[in-house]
Amino acid sequence: MNLEALLAARLAVAFEAVAGEPVDPLVRVSQHADFQSGAALALARRLGRAPREVAAEVLARSDLAGLATAEISGPGFLNLTVDDAVLAAPHPLDPPPGAKERIVLDYSGPNVAKELHVGHLRSTIIGDALARLFTWAGHDVVRVNHLGDWGTQFGMLIEQMSDLDGSYSLSDLTAFYRRARVRFDSDPDFRTRARLRVVSLQNGDATTRAMWHKLVEQSERSFVADYERLGITLTMADFSGESSYQDQLASVVDELTAKGLLVESEGALCAFPAGFTGRDGEPLPLIVRKSDGGFGYAATDLAALRHRTRDLAATRLLYVVGTPQSNHFAMVFAVGRDAGWLPGGVTAEHVNFGSVLGPDGKMLKTRSGDTIKLADLLDEADERATSPAVGIGAVKYADLANDRRSDYVFDWDRMLAATGNTGPYLQYALARIRSLLAKAAHEPGPVVLADPAERRLALTLLAFEPAAAAAIEHREPHRLAVHLHELAVAFTTFYEKCRPILGSPSRLALTARTGETLRLGLDLLGLPVPDEM
Repeated sequence: MNLEALLAARLAVAFEAVAGEPVDPLVRVSQHADFQSGAALALARRLGRAPREVAAEVLARSDLAGLATAEISGPGFLNLTVDDAVLAAPHPLDPPPGAKERIVLDYSGPNVAKELHVGHLRSTIIGDALARLFTWAGHDVVRVNHLGDWGTQFGMLIEQMSDLDGSYSLSDLTAFYRRARVRFDSDPDFRTRARLRVVSLQNGDATTRAMWHKLVEQSERSFVADYERLGITLTMADFSGESSYQDQLASVVDELTAKGLLVESEGALCAFPAGFTGRDGEPLPLIVRKSDGGFGYAATDLAALRHRTRDLAATRLLYVVGTPQSNHFAMVFAVGRDAGWLPGGVTAEHVNFGSVLGPDGKMLKTRSGDTIKLADLLDEADERATSPAVGIGAVKYADLANDRRSDYVFDWDRMLAATGNTGPYLQYALARIRSLLAKAAHEPGPVVLADPAERRLALTLLAFEPAAAAAIEHREPHRLAVHLHELAVAFTTFYEKCRPILGSPSRLALTARTGETLRLGLDLLGLPVPDEM
């Protein structure tokens, strides 16, 4: 049940009758009542009437029977109090209504031959929460992990493997990559051979391709191991590397050329979508084919976009990638629209996010300045927490509780705290509920709201659907995370003020409903639930 939507729908009829045209009732949660509508104030200015007079007429024309009572407050607000019978009645935890879509959700996106690190944390966690939310809402979600598994760096890596003559170990992918990078930068002979390897790779040389496959397979196993520890739903079946689009790049160029969308600029073929300019005010190019005949990220992203709408028949594309890539994706989407690959009714969106910072306010790194491996971070979570589930829950909730667009500081002490807006606090609330229900000698019964804390908990429970719907609509998981924290706080207050609970069928029912809601909410965010705490 979405109380805000129900109240707004009832009031909208009255406001339209007074205004002579549709009016948004502006129903919002309020500290002065359960909800409040301030629409009468703006309407009064438009009609040239006193706000309280307009509010009184709206109230007189409103049909709130069986849902809420209303009174005029202050200069012309409508304070709305939901009927206790509505709050006390059981309500199913149904997904929000609406048309269902086929959604391609692109997230995580690590590079092969490098292990997952803290820089992948936000894309992976936010993307997976959105995948869970959209799936629950009934959409057909196609998860895509767009791996960086192609390009000039693989000539360097494969040549390093070749020189080691089978004695290499890929157990530490990051160290392997660094050694190859040092040789590439310092050894001209190795650099030449690495560049020739790129040609062999692109031409399909069997030996070179076999070593490349070994790199990719080892990397994918490493990724999956980290995903499983983190509770991420991506599997190898969702991996779609840049390599999978290589045979499509020439046709992308041909199609864009035929449509007059590519211009030669200094030997390169570039698209110049309208509205994009550089610092010098000149049109900004999106380089589709480089001057040496090679293809860059833009060509691969355009091929992927075309494939996802044309072949996968997706109606919505979501790319969970850091904010610095905003301009790149805006240009790719603009070219996609110009090419007809994003026709009417098909949308593409860059779901951007901020960075994970250390206590010094800079990008989170080790003391030596190296990027932190995700596996090492999860190991530390295990060591610091009372259980792996608590540690993982703390890390994921700390990310999801923040607006994705904002940076946040990674603080172990704060995120592992059992109090405050933390994952362990929510996990503990659910563990307490499970313990209570396990001890109960009675079955839950009809709810009677005798105490303000009971009423507040019942009202907060009914805020779940609008919170989940808003998280989906705006691609902002923190909206659901904030609600779950509010629910845990309301339950804690109820637990402290409304004892005994075990002997009251009404309070057991409220407790059970809270447990069901918290469990579902934590699952939608991908947070584990420990058996006990």
